Amino acid sequence: MLYFMNDYSEGAHEKVLNALIKTNMEQHVGYGVDDITNEAIALLKKRINKPDADVHFLITGTQTNTIAIAHFLRPYEAVIATDHGHISVHETGAIEATGHKIIEMESKDGVLTTEMIDAAILKHADEHWVLPKMVYISNATETGTIYTKSMLEDIRKACDKYGLYLYLDGARLANALTCADNDMTIEDVASLTDAFTIGGTKNGILFGEALVITNNRLKEHMRFSIKQRGALLAKGRLLGVQFRALFEEDLYFEIAKHTNEMATILKNGILDLGYELVTNPSTNLIFTILPNGVHDRLSKHCYYEAEHPYDENNMEARFVTSWATPKEDVLELLRLLKEFKAN
Repeated sequence: MLYFMNDYSEGAHEKVLNALIKTNMEQHVGYGVDDITNEAIALLKKRINKPDADVHFLITGTQTNTIAIAHFLRPYEAVIATDHGHISVHETGAIEATGHKIIEMESKDGVLTTEMIDAAILKHADEHWVLPKMVYISNATETGTIYTKSMLEDIRKACDKYGLYLYLDGARLANALTCADNDMTIEDVASLTDAFTIGGTKNGILFGEALVITNNRLKEHMRFSIKQRGALLAKGRLLGVQFRALFEEDLYFEIAKHTNEMATILKNGILDLGYELVTNPSTNLIFTILPNGVHDRLSKHCYYEAEHPYDENNMEARFVTSWATPKEDVLELLRLLKEFKAN
């Protein structure tokens, strides 16, 4: 079977595993205050050119988003996001469960615009509504699209206009920053946001996300929130070891380039075969319209996500490449798509 279901099913990159093995029997203090974790934090601060940033390593994306938003906001404050946002559709109401409403704005491609922010602010006019206080965006988005530097700058201006925090979910940030359509650096992300995450789970490590806080108003007592919500890992050095391996020689960006290269081959091949795309992705999430007959046959040879009918005759299929996807698998998938379309 071919596997294009997601980008986190493989274990970890060889360099990450070797780093874990090398340090396996070392004795370190717990809860992320060990020397290795401090080295990883120093590497990240240097890479983003923010020596005064606070960096916290957590285990999962949902956990990170939930803790960050709960810590940053007062109980009556809310988050503006698109209806595709991970916090909107893939986190089981975790944000609402902490007492913060998500103001969902409809978006065809998963991108939040300044016009959407304007509309959300206009609607929530007084104390009878929740108070919008944060903008949540994902880069790359949940549809594989990205934000350009000018788009992020415009959102920053809107946030400053309305007194909003800007929080960027970077579960797939490496893919966004290494794709051909990108014009932004990780330093730009750090300069334009109040807080953002650097995803590792979907980019070569066993588990782990880095929460980076650049706004001084949001930094205080974060470790208390992390501990209270069960996320202060006793063996915290396991996160430090993995992120140190990712950023010692920019492995984080190197392996994301492969992910995007495989996605580009797949995307172009799908278009060449005459299939339609639901969105125009820049990264590794490719949503395709498959006739039901093609889907029925292909699903016997390939794992991919096809949970939603596009219409009565077609399925909406999602193909995802990863840092470990072999080019041979991409070419075989295209061969099957060609064969089943012709028959």
